[in-house]
Amino acid sequence: MRHPTIGELNDGVAGVEAAPSDGGTVEMIVRRPAVDGREVVESGDLLVGEGLAGDNYLTRGNPRTADGRAHPEAQITLMNSRAVDLVAAGDRARWPLAGDQLFVDFDLSTGNAPAGTRLAIGSAVIEVTQKPHNGCAKFADRYGIEAARWVNSRDDLRLRGVNAIVVESGAVRTGDSVKKRPA
Repeated sequence: MRHPTIGELNDGVAGVEAAPSDGGTVEMIVRRPAVDGREVVESGDLLVGEGLAGDNYLTRGNPRTADGRAHPEAQITLMNSRAVDLVAAGDRARWPLAGDQLFVDFDLSTGNAPAGTRLAIGSAVIEVTQKPHNGCAKFADRYGIEAARWVNSRDDLRLRGVNAIVVESGAVRTGDSVKKRPA
């Protein structure tokens, strides 16, 4: 398993910055049925208060919340597909290791998708939350320490991605468009 160098990652930043600012595309959907489990699916349902149907978001909980329950601002995580392709050294089969549910060819930067931005994806609508989405020890183990540092290095680009909540339930499929929607 090859990990990219910081030079290779930095060389790819321009490609990440070139992602569509509207009218992007869902490139991959990943359900996490259990801790460290991954299922790539062609479609899924995004449910208000639950996230992706069949994902372990609610049952897994979060040790960092006061009551141990799932963090209410992290039902869905999205990562820019160009960024994950860089950290996965071009190996699409390794994208799911990131642990995100939606990989999108879409500009997730703070300038384009600040907290409160609503995105229509398939027939669902999600809202980007304030909660930061950072690379952790598992991310470093899977993609290398340089990749973990790199995704955390540019808060403005949100290379690690964003957290979101579902505000309108609906179905999402690989290939669906990602469009900004008025709040």
